Amino acid sequence: QVQLVESGGGLVQAGGSLRLSCAASGRTISSYAMGWFRQAPGKEREFTAAISRSGGSTVYADSVKGRFTISRDNAKNTLYLQMNSLKPEDTAVYYCAAVISYYSGTHTGVHEYDYWGQGTQVTVSS
Repeated sequence: QVQLVESGGGLVQAGGSLRLSCAASGRTISSYAMGWFRQAPGKEREFTAAISRSGGSTVYADSVKGRFTISRDNAKNTLYLQMNSLKPEDTAVYYCAAVISYYSGTHTGVHEYDYWGQGTQVTVSS
């Protein structure tokens, strides 16, 4: 079983940048596909970005494509989300997630993931 802890959230002005980290423990993440999701107040948790076990494949929600970059360092057991050109509508709690993966693909569905962090708040002011 893998434990996930997010960090790096905070308050930033529109147009600014943040880098989220997700530190894993308990198991090496090299066997896990991973993703970032976000949940705004009153809304359902939504897919943001996903990455394959090796990092060779990535996929993004249309709303963040070209602004966010997901990456991973399996040697450091850490997942990242670089967020640039932030907008007020990016305000949400951001969660990292992991699922054992037996192929080199990505997973975009909330229900596909077995392990979740506690979330980190990102607030973008206008």
